[in-house]
Amino acid sequence: MKFFSGFSLQNESYLFQRYRDNSHYCVSGFSYGAIKALRYAQEQLNNNKRLDRVQLFSPAFFQESSEKFKRLQLLSYKKNKELYLKTFLTSCFKPYEQKIVQHSHSSYEELEELLYYVWNKKVLEDLVSQGVVIEVYLGGKDNIIEVSRAKEFFLEYSCVTLIQEANHFLQTN
Repeated sequence: MKFFSGFSLQNESYLFQRYRDNSHYCVSGFSYGAIKALRYAQEQLNNNKRLDRVQLFSPAFFQESSEKFKRLQLLSYKKNKELYLKTFLTSCFKPYEQKIVQHSHSSYEELEELLYYVWNKKVLEDLVSQGVVIEVYLGGKDNIIEVSRAKEFFLEYSCVTLIQEANHFLQTN
C-alpha cells in the first residue's frame, strides 16, 4: 500500500492505522497527501495498473474557501514559516492533545497548491467507473477544512465516513 503524507509531514500514517487498508492495491493519503494519492491513482489506472481502493483521510478541501483566506494563509507562511507550521499543526490536533509527528520539507508552492487545488469530479467519476472504491474519512471536529462542504462534495463519488468527535488527524482523544 502506498501512503502520501500531509503538508510538511512524514511518517504520520500510524495515526490512521485503524482505517487503513494495507492491500497492495490500495493507495491512501492524508490532507495534502490525499491530493497526491488521487493523482497517483489516476496515473496507475492510466498505465493499466491494478488499483482497488483509494482512501482519502481528511482531504485538503479549500476549493470553496475565500480568496482572502487563501491569501492570508500564504502571507502568514511567507512571513514566519516556523510559526505558521506550529500553529497549523496545533489546529490539526484540536480539540485533543497533540501527537508526535515528524516534519518534512515544505514550501510556499506546496501550500499554494494545497489551498488552490480543485477536486476534479471527472477524475473521481473515472476512478469509480473503472471499479475503484473511493473512501473518504472526515472528522466532525476538524478545524482545518470545511467538513460539511467536503462531505457534500465527496458523497457523490465515494463512501464517506464522518467521525463526529474526530479532529483533522481523525483522532478522538
